[in-house]
Amino acid sequence: MKRKGIFVTATDTGAGKTYASLVLGHLLKDKKIDVGYMKPVQCSGDDASKITNALDLKDDFNLINPYYFEEPLSPNTAAKRAGRKIDPQKIIKAYQKLSAQHEMMIVEGAGGLLVPLCKDYLIADLIKDLELEVIIVSRLGLGTINHTLLSINQAKSLGINVKGVLFCNTSKNKGGIPEQTNPSVIKDYSGVDILGQVPFLDKVDQQAIVDKCSNAININKIFNLSDKAITNKLVEMDKRYVWHPFTQMQDWLEEDPLVIDRAKGSYLIDTDGNKYLDGVSSLWVNVHGHGQKYIDQAIKDQINKLSHSTLLGLSNTPSVELAKELVRIAPKGLEKVFYSDSGSTSVEIAIKMAYQYWQNVGKKKKTKIVHLENSYHGDTLGSVSVGGISLFHEVYSKLIFKAIKLDFPSEMHTGSADYFNCLKRLEKLLKVESGSIGAFIVEPIVQGAAGMIIWPKGVLKEMARICEKYEVLLIVDEVATGFGRTGKMFACEHEGVRPDIMCLAKGITGGYLPLAATLTTKRVFDGFLFDYKDKKTFFHGHTYTGNPLCCAAALANLEVFKEQRTLQKLQPKIEFLTRKLKRFEKLNCVGEVRQKGFMVGIELVKDKKTRALFPWEEGIGVKVCKKVREKGVILRPLGSVIVLMPPLSITLKELKILLDATYSSIEEIVC
Repeated sequence: MKRKGIFVTATDTGAGKTYASLVLGHLLKDKKIDVGYMKPVQCSGDDASKITNALDLKDDFNLINPYYFEEPLSPNTAAKRAGRKIDPQKIIKAYQKLSAQHEMMIVEGAGGLLVPLCKDYLIADLIKDLELEVIIVSRLGLGTINHTLLSINQAKSLGINVKGVLFCNTSKNKGGIPEQTNPSVIKDYSGVDILGQVPFLDKVDQQAIVDKCSNAININKIFNLSDKAITNKLVEMDKRYVWHPFTQMQDWLEEDPLVIDRAKGSYLIDTDGNKYLDGVSSLWVNVHGHGQKYIDQAIKDQINKLSHSTLLGLSNTPSVELAKELVRIAPKGLEKVFYSDSGSTSVEIAIKMAYQYWQNVGKKKKTKIVHLENSYHGDTLGSVSVGGISLFHEVYSKLIFKAIKLDFPSEMHTGSADYFNCLKRLEKLLKVESGSIGAFIVEPIVQGAAGMIIWPKGVLKEMARICEKYEVLLIVDEVATGFGRTGKMFACEHEGVRPDIMCLAKGITGGYLPLAATLTTKRVFDGFLFDYKDKKTFFHGHTYTGNPLCCAAALANLEVFKEQRTLQKLQPKIEFLTRKLKRFEKLNCVGEVRQKGFMVGIELVKDKKTRALFPWEEGIGVKVCKKVREKGVILRPLGSVIVLMPPLSITLKELKILLDATYSSIEEIVC
């Protein structure tokens, strides 16, 4: 990539060059630009070292600041009084070394353009030798018009290109008419661009600068940046360094990936500024939309108090408060909360808890776990052991423990009788082997990764009855179905089921931070209460268990549910979604539309009559999702199943956009 840079000069000393240089440096870093800084000559003070530290630069400081003098004088005079001479070639060589190490350079001058560095050599001459364009930093108050226009005219007369003028507010004073009118006057008389205004900053850390200055300063214009150039750079770095999950990287390296830069509401925004409707809630996690102010503020407030403290031997306020709230909203009987960081780990914990519980209470033969044939519970080895989707798990078959797989329907249009026949087999199994079976784990009502398989009414309740009858712990994995996805806070609520253990993650923080929780009954918890010497403690945990920031986000998420009546407002949207999905069923290439609340799977088929599926290698779901992206919507398929799972906060208008784009894309690619 071609090296670029800018020279920061000013109307005079004290106009705010250093202030402006610091701001520009942080704004470039925020855009993932590798920025370098140089202060060729400094006369007194420590501005160069402060900026070097603030921007976390690792360059040789003798290159950053080749000449330093103690007295606050013009460089030429200060050098003479120090018995030294400034050599412009030394500065130029230092700049060349620095610019070779960085993508962008900020070079800060001393005083204005006509300040002498040595005999017959001005700051203006250095700018020309470095072949840099300049921005002129100016004050906003009285006198600025004259000083700024003189500087602009002098630069033009010397053949120096002026990118524009950047104004600096170096005090809290709001100013009056001169401050409001001077910029437009200068633009009218000079013909150069006004690049923005650096506001007065109480704090000069990177985040404070980015928050206050990113919209106030035209950083792209100053450094000749384009969104596309930034995108290309990020794509290049991504392909060089990042290994993406559930992604065939050979294909990825040949594609032109999308780089998401920011988000707002139901939309993701890429580095080129394009908006995309987030049709899968950023993989089933976003609940109230991106940039939800209440959750944003809760995280910021918590940062100011405590970012992390271990839960090993200590507690922290947000984790305690969240545990209370989770118990309050969970199915009755779940009274204890164990924290972790992902859906996989919440399941891993549930399995270990169930296993050790029976060991602790003396029923040591109850070691087996039963799971459904087409289940998915995560990617750690324990959760893989109870997963039934061979595509994801078969390669690890020699690493995982053996579990009991229960045949269970996964085909389209399966009748209710088939489900209940499977439950008869479950009861028969437990009747014979309950003495060796410790737990039964399920995704309640909706099996997400299996292709949005929806169970008939009564199946979950019957599972709970059978487990209770034969003293087998029921583990429900509500990682995907929890926090409103099915229309209720938890899927178990649809049938009044009270599990022994419940796993939560994904939407628990509203889609903000990685957090998970495994909830248990007091009975399970009490199975671990022994004397220390008995060594029956639950020896599990990780460094960030119960992280305060994550718990604060989760508390705010639950508060939004309550204050904004999220579940109540969701019901009309579910009804709208149900009505609008009916037209998909009429498409010849759609075998079945499956829906529970805001969880939708549209299964694509080669032949509607025979229900023949598309071969995996055709990647038909991927092709549809690429087409829908062209229409401004982000989706991710499950094989030949197109998944819709938008944020609960999505509007009816946005829902219509999502459905229309999906429908037309299926028509164009498949039907």
